[in-house]
Amino acid sequence: METFFIRAIQLILSLSILVLLHEFGHFFFARLFKVRVEKFYMFFNPTFSLIRAKKINGKWDVKYFAKNVPSNERPKLDADGDPVVDEKNRQVMEPIPLDMLADDDWRKHPESTEWGFGWLPLGGYCSISGMVDETKGIGQLASEPQPWEYRSRSVWQRLPIITGGVLVNFLLAMVIFAGVLFVWGEEYIPLKNAKYGLQFSKTMLSAGFQNGDKIISIDGKIPDSEGDISEMVVIDKAKSAVVERNGQQQKINLPADLSLKAIAANESFTATVRFPFVVEDISSGTPAAKNNLQPGDSIVGINNKPLFGFQDVSDQLFANKSKTIQLDYYRKGALQHQSIALDDAGKLGVVVKTRFADIPTTVVRYGFLESIPAGIGKGWDSLAKYVKGLKFVFTKEGAQQLGGFGGIGKMFPKVWDWQMFWTMTALLSVILAFMNILPIPMLDGGYVVYLIYEMITGRKPSDKFLEYAQTIGMLLLLALLLYANGNDIYKALFK
Repeated sequence: METFFIRAIQLILSLSILVLLHEFGHFFFARLFKVRVEKFYMFFNPTFSLIRAKKINGKWDVKYFAKNVPSNERPKLDADGDPVVDEKNRQVMEPIPLDMLADDDWRKHPESTEWGFGWLPLGGYCSISGMVDETKGIGQLASEPQPWEYRSRSVWQRLPIITGGVLVNFLLAMVIFAGVLFVWGEEYIPLKNAKYGLQFSKTMLSAGFQNGDKIISIDGKIPDSEGDISEMVVIDKAKSAVVERNGQQQKINLPADLSLKAIAANESFTATVRFPFVVEDISSGTPAAKNNLQPGDSIVGINNKPLFGFQDVSDQLFANKSKTIQLDYYRKGALQHQSIALDDAGKLGVVVKTRFADIPTTVVRYGFLESIPAGIGKGWDSLAKYVKGLKFVFTKEGAQQLGGFGGIGKMFPKVWDWQMFWTMTALLSVILAFMNILPIPMLDGGYVVYLIYEMITGRKPSDKFLEYAQTIGMLLLLALLLYANGNDIYKALFK
């Protein structure tokens, strides 16, 4: 449960930062071109807001836990006093004249933005005057365009207003990557230093790899890190690999469906650097403490089954949770045997020496100026990898692995780690930027398509078309949201 809350807090904080700055991108360009922004909200606020504020006559008016401001529109009437309806027999609305509103009524001051904090943490929004979006529909824009509205601006001004959020998200990713590289640098184990070889996923084992193999090349290219292996094998669909096994090189021809099998198995890494299970510290009151295990003990077997890597030992411990096992380990060069009753989580209660303790790493440090181009490069590289991986979404295996908020939350570490938090936030910023620029109605990319159409034809899409497109886009996004989060629920309950 503690892990769930740590990941949930990281997810909410990360998405809040990204959504806030995404919407600020729209806000910045709208105000740059003197378009009014009616509302700017962090989180959604159905019915009421936790906080809302507006500057009126030079002074801030702040409300807490207050009902939302009523609509500033009323039914439009014809000369006979009858309600005006559109071709679908829907009532047409018009703005309430400002002189009919009280001085302290927020609706009387439309030139000032309403800032707020909603109670539903699923995003946020920036409501731009004269623009059809998630906050208003076609029927609310029946009047003639006003000088302060989005729709009265040229297409060359509307375009940056629409793409401002995507631009900010992508720039933000580069800034965060640069900051992470400047503060922490990069540390990894080059595969050439993996003296104990590699530990492979089940899919890779079924393809012919063996734990302890050292990868020499994949399709003739030499991978440098664990991530390179996953990219080459899964995303680039490698056809063969050469490994060193027992001092000899062997070629492995990879099956054509290896990528899909790895995706179906939801394997985040196809191979990891192998390292021994050596005790570094012991927690009091645990099975290890009760049975006098000591720092430096190296576990090499369970129940007379020889084991080597940390990964193998961990798997066997979990498989024997709540059971009494025979533990084989070396202490000062001598083989020892011990019967130990594991807890219900399959844990000994020890801290294990990390792989960095015994295997040389490569550490790359960046100065301030060096981190800037490195961060830009990392941003573009992350985008390229994400786009290449999207092809699997249209496969059965890829669709089954689509995740919603639960899936995104699992991308964050189980314990709070600022380096990982900011790295994941940068990656999500790249993903958010790309997803928003897709040509789907309701997304920024959908509006860009409308603007391109206007540039080519010299006329705007009809209101009827925009309304239908918005409806279709909303249904598509809702279906995707339900499917992705439904996948999370299914996996949590049945897998």
